[in-house]
Amino acid sequence: MSRTLIVIGLCIVLIGLLWPWLSKLPFGQLPGDIAIRRENFSFYFPVTTMILLSVLLSALLWLFSR
Repeated sequence: MSRTLIVIGLCIVLIGLLWPWLSKLPFGQLPGDIAIRRENFSFYFPVTTMILLSVLLSALLWLFSR
């Protein structure tokens, strides 16, 4: 359990350090992401981005579990 928490913490730190470069990636603006903007209302549902991130994370976890 402690090893898992250390790995999760290190991943969070790594993402925080890489955030200036990660924020420039086109995630969140992919075709299939739903964005509705009205005068007093804004709704955003990143369907395609969530599917892509899910596939990437599943592939990484599959590789590390082997």
